[in-house]
Amino acid sequence: MPPLVVDFDGTLTPTDTLAESVVKLVKQSPWNLVRLAMLLPKGKAVFKCFVAANTTFSAATLPYREPLLHYLRNERGGGRRLILATASQRTIAEGVSAHLGIFDEVIATETMNLKGRNKLDAIRKTVGEDFAYAGDSAADLPIWESAKAAILVGTSDTVSAAVRRVLPVEAEFPRAPVQLRTWAKALRIHQWAKNLLIFVPVLTAFSFLDVAKLIDSVVAFLAFSFVASATYVVNDLWDLESDRIHPRKRRRPLASAEVPIVSALAISVVCLATGFVLAGMLSVHFVLMLALYLLGTISYTSILKQYVLVDVIVLSLLYTLRIVAGTVAISVATSTWLLAFSLFLFLSLALVKRCSELVALEKAGGATTSGRDYRVNDLTVLWPIGVGTAMSAVVVFGLFISSTATAARYGTPQALWLVALGLVYWLSRLWIKTARGEMYDDPIVYAIQDRVSQIVVFFMTLTMIAAHYFEIGPIP
Repeated sequence: MPPLVVDFDGTLTPTDTLAESVVKLVKQSPWNLVRLAMLLPKGKAVFKCFVAANTTFSAATLPYREPLLHYLRNERGGGRRLILATASQRTIAEGVSAHLGIFDEVIATETMNLKGRNKLDAIRKTVGEDFAYAGDSAADLPIWESAKAAILVGTSDTVSAAVRRVLPVEAEFPRAPVQLRTWAKALRIHQWAKNLLIFVPVLTAFSFLDVAKLIDSVVAFLAFSFVASATYVVNDLWDLESDRIHPRKRRRPLASAEVPIVSALAISVVCLATGFVLAGMLSVHFVLMLALYLLGTISYTSILKQYVLVDVIVLSLLYTLRIVAGTVAISVATSTWLLAFSLFLFLSLALVKRCSELVALEKAGGATTSGRDYRVNDLTVLWPIGVGTAMSAVVVFGLFISSTATAARYGTPQALWLVALGLVYWLSRLWIKTARGEMYDDPIVYAIQDRVSQIVVFFMTLTMIAAHYFEIGPIP
């Protein structure tokens, strides 16, 4: 049986290690983008050498094509010689070979970029003319033309047909097409629920019967949602390594390499442009609000989320910014009561998210979070802060009920105490769910999907509307 030569990027692993390494380099310093651009004219081998020399790569956390790996291990067990041949830098290839422990030799880029015919020449020098080849792309066609047999891994129909015309196919491992729901997960469409906060000013200003304001709020919602999706993609690229060692986040489309990095970046750019075009349809002030949100999100993703408590404060500000943006979209004044209430409320919800992660980490036997400066023993401090800020939000709401402005705007302001009771129950329940380890998602997304939360929020909303429009008289 001829030796089996196996490609790496796109074949043994569905990801692109060069793209991942470039992301890591940019993560170290954005100025590296300029350095990389200056290296491109010097050739791809020099480019790859620089990237490999300035980044570290963990073969243990990479996603691999398990069916192919199983096949290769069986072939190795039967005495077949396996060679890893890749255009990736040698340091990456040797790390993968050492981790997997199934390859007899490694052929990889050093001074020459080993792709296409360059790779074929290197294979011939190492193996000779008698070999089978496992690959994935049209760039591998020259190698297949010289091979004795082919293994097709995630190839397109065109490439597959071209290979079958010239040599026998030993095995095939088709790649499932990227489905719409996979893209929805990558763009985190379910997280668009957070941007429903844009509609809060429509509710608090009792403008939900004003069609023009409703349309403006919908446009604002879509603008924030598209920009948010763009930032989620960047965030997932930033967190690739930490996501891959996380029990749940490793299933994300980018961490598992279900979605190609280059394609994800392209979609991210489209979403970003769409968001700002929609914002421009409203006003310059709203564009500035969206730009501020984008700047805050980028700062959070790249730097601020690494610092204990700073991250949750920034998250609470980003949530509150959505409400402020909603007021800008429909041109109403921003209530200081609403701002104060929002800051305390969303700080509590941000702490719910962190505490839920630490509870899950504690159950798994861990001690320190990856990529964030939190430890399991921080829970003793985070619990009282989180519950305290939740009750502070209720206190602010109580003071709002007692204010003269509220008495002037509401027919029956005393009825708002029912809303305050609803807030106490809802927030306390969220914290109890967190303590029990039942808070598996972002608390806002959880609340939107949770039946009890839906009922409580509906009750509070209905009570606020009734308190505004109906005057019942003094409640004894």
